[in-house]
Formats: sequence, structure tokens, C-alpha cells
Amino acid sequence: MSDNQNLLAEQRRALILDEVRRRGGVRVNELTRKLNVSDMTVRRDLDALARQGAVEKVHGGAVPVAEATAHEPGFEAKSALELMAKEDIARAAAKMAAHGSAIALAGGTTVFALAQQLVDVPDLTVVTNSVRAADVFHSAQRTMTATGPSPRPGAAMVVLTGGARTPSDTLVGPVADAAIRSLHFDVLFIGVHGISVEAGLSTPNLAEAETNRHFVRSARRVVVVADHTKWGTVALSSFAALEEVDALVTDAGLPAGARREIAERLPELVVAESSRGSAEG
Repeated sequence: MSDNQNLLAEQRRALILDEVRRRGGVRVNELTRKLNVSDMTVRRDLDALARQGAVEKVHGGAVPVAEATAHEPGFEAKSALELMAKEDIARAAAKMAAHGSAIALAGGTTVFALAQQLVDVPDLTVVTNSVRAADVFHSAQRTMTATGPSPRPGAAMVVLTGGARTPSDTLVGPVADAAIRSLHFDVLFIGVHGISVEAGLSTPNLAEAETNRHFVRSARRVVVVADHTKWGTVALSSFAALEEVDALVTDAGLPAGARREIAERLPELVVAESSRGSAEG
């Protein structure tokens, strides 16, 4: 990681999180050598990650936070996790959205990253319960001209469901469920808190689980977008079995054993190419 002194803080913290999770803990002096930054920079990064609930600081370093199955982190806390992996996944998944199709985007930070990749796909109809994803499309719908802002040709038509807002800025509950039940999608792109052979797709939020069930039932094709840390994680409520999933788009950090398990059970597994380059040393 000798070139990491020029990394953005978010990228550096994503690398630190990866080290913490892979090794079960890290020491400050190890991170300063690996990242080629100062002791003070590493400590600030660990302070920021601890405030987000991503790691627990201990004397001389940090260890992973043991999450309860019902704990739901907020959007900001989750958005700092596996940042580069989410960007890789988003680029790969965006290729699955055909021009002029009707797609659904469920909530989550990986889906938010995907929304940023989809704004240039022409003539999409997008239904989402993610406030953040809807904002991405609404910001991209208009273009500046000599006479001021005007509608951008081919911009997506976006429908934001109603509902109660979760800590991850997702709209759930009866209003959202009713809106989704009445619609039909070519593709659903959905993020998860956890994915496993036994529990399938799961989330710590009971209302979100019910809304996600309606999304799955209304889609001809279900594409899960999830980084490698989600594999083997089980949250409070399951909302779909693996058999209901058509494709999983994940990152290169997924171990070979997990890839074999998934390939045996899903019609399609897409492992996104890493864009880290020299950032991995």
C-alpha cells in the first residue's frame, strides 16, 4: 500500500475497515506502515470509524464491532463501509439495466452507488423507496442551457414510494407496500444487510423486510448488489430465499469457497473487477 498517502480519507478508511474485518483487529503502528501515513492520521481515521459504529477502538488499535441481528446502522455509517467495493459493484450492475426498461431500486448504500451509475441510461422508468437514490435521479433530470435549466433528453422517469422513513433513508410500511404491489418491474436491484444459504436475504428492519418481499414478488428478475462482507451475515428478518434471486453482483473480496457455494445455487454470479489498482499496493 505504498501509494496510499494520496488516498482520500474515505478510501483510506475503507482500506482500514477491510483490514479490521479480515484480520479481526489491527494496530495503529501496523496501519501507519501499510498506508504510509502518520500516526495522527490513522488515529483520526479510527476515531471517525468508531463514531460511525464501524469499529471499536481498543488500546493501540481497533477491532470489529459485534452487531446484534436487530441493529440497523444509519445511512452515513453504512456509506463509509467498503466504499470502493460498492463502486465496483455499481459499475458492473449498471450494465444489467436495459435502455427503456422499468426497474426498481430498493434501499441501501450500494443501491445508492448504483443510482449514480444509472443516470446516463436512457429512458429508464425507476421506482424506488430510497430517498437518496431518488435525489440522485432528480438532480440529473435537468441540464443547464444558455436560457437556464431544461429537462435532459432521455432522463429517467422516477417514482418515489411513500412510507415511513428508516435510519437508512428507506421508505417502508403499508403505503410503500401498496404502491409496489400494483407495479411490475423488468429488474429489481436490491441491497441486503446479510445473505446466506440458510437465511437467504435478510435485514434487521421488520417493516423493510415486508416491503422488500413486495419488491421481489413484483419483479421479473431479481439482482442482489452486495459486497463480500454481507455473505454469511444473518439479520433479524429474512425476506427472500436464495432460490428467488436471479443474480448476485459482488466484489473481488468474496472468497473462493463462497463463490463456489453461490455458483451452485444462483443462476448468475458476477464478480466486479476491482478498480483499486495501486491502492492495494
